[in-house]
Amino acid sequence: MHRRPIGRGRTLGIVGAIVMLVGCVLPWYAVGGGSDLPLRQLNAFSGSGIIVFIAALATLAVVAFPYAAGDRPVGIDRWPAYLFVTLAAWIGIANWILSFLGDTAGLFPDRAPGLWVAVAGTVALSRAAYDIAQEPAAR
Repeated sequence: MHRRPIGRGRTLGIVGAIVMLVGCVLPWYAVGGGSDLPLRQLNAFSGSGIIVFIAALATLAVVAFPYAAGDRPVGIDRWPAYLFVTLAAWIGIANWILSFLGDTAGLFPDRAPGLWVAVAGTVALSRAAYDIAQEPAAR
């Protein structure tokens, strides 16, 4: 059974999705923690960041599906699918940031490392979608 190689774009998509998954379990917002206030931390599952988690899982599914389907070509393994999950991840991140627009102190990298790790993974996924769009059409 002949399988085509994964390629640079899909490999970058896998790495970006794994980075996004790691970012989802780290804190995305933290406030307090001083001498008189308890620390309050939120992660991706506390709001619209769950869209980033779902987009990361969808990316892994889109990459794996052609290899699970056998030798037939699969229509979902094209650049629009990667663009869709990338846009969904960016929307989830933007909505999360906009929900804390009045209090951005908890969004700084030292307080919200998960948010910034997820942003880095989404940037990698964006580049992967671009690389996949630049590939020659499969015959």
